[in-house]
Amino acid sequence: MSIVVYLGDDAETRDWIALLERLLPEFEIRDFDDPGDRAAVEYAVVWAPPAGGIARFPNLKAVVSIGAGVDHVLRDPDLPRHLPILRTTGPDMVQRLREYVALHVLAHHRDLAVTDAFQARAHWQQIVTPVAGKRRVGIMGMGQIARACARTLVSLGFDTAGWSRSGTSAEGVTPYAGPDGLPEFLARSEILVCLLPLTPETRDILNAAIFARLPKGARLINAGRGGHLVEADLLEALDSGHLAGATLDVFRTEPLPTDHPFWRHPSIRVTPHVASYIDPATGASVVAANIRSFQRTGTCEAVADPKRGY
Repeated sequence: MSIVVYLGDDAETRDWIALLERLLPEFEIRDFDDPGDRAAVEYAVVWAPPAGGIARFPNLKAVVSIGAGVDHVLRDPDLPRHLPILRTTGPDMVQRLREYVALHVLAHHRDLAVTDAFQARAHWQQIVTPVAGKRRVGIMGMGQIARACARTLVSLGFDTAGWSRSGTSAEGVTPYAGPDGLPEFLARSEILVCLLPLTPETRDILNAAIFARLPKGARLINAGRGGHLVEADLLEALDSGHLAGATLDVFRTEPLPTDHPFWRHPSIRVTPHVASYIDPATGASVVAANIRSFQRTGTCEAVADPKRGY
């Protein structure tokens, strides 16, 4: 029995293969593109696999997403829909996203971009900003990791609200649910943080209509998926002055093309999909544990719900 690995980068794939060989010695670990006997492959450990690639393995028991999201697997039109998909999450991923959200909420809250611009001109000017309790932050998506981020913002003193389909919340977080709750949630969100999964319902959700409902001068942080954002609408909202800034970690095309306007826009900070980056050593340990659990019981806590898309 064997496991195939695909990350789209040869060096990264080799690193993961070496780690999984040590952690799962009972399996033969192969490159996705050099699988040997395809009938022997029981698990595919992947990030953004090529269309039709998964279907080449007739005896797969499960697909393993190297990440919390599974949209990159589900977008394959030839994916066998009966296959379970295992998500990869762990304490390190949660902690990294907590750090990222806190960092960039604080940067927007304290107008760090303005301070940077003053420094570039050797201009001494103090900026007075409200304390965190007078800054309203809204988080779109209230899954397990997002709730941890929300609790971090609450601990820093921010007036924090969360919006989700079901109205899930966390201690100290004001909950909003579904389409009916969205307008009020947006109207209070001076800093909007998108941590939604990418599903048919959430694709293109960060659009002109959403931006228009935010307070003038609001800021956006997108650490969800690039497919959430209508890029032209964001540029228009920034250039009109309705939005004052944005931090973007995820993009429709990655790596972000060098000629993309986001790189040079004065009100946008670009980060290269690192908000919740999973390092190979930690990730491989989580993947190995999930595969062992699934192999033993036929399921595990990491199984995604394909109907929901996460």
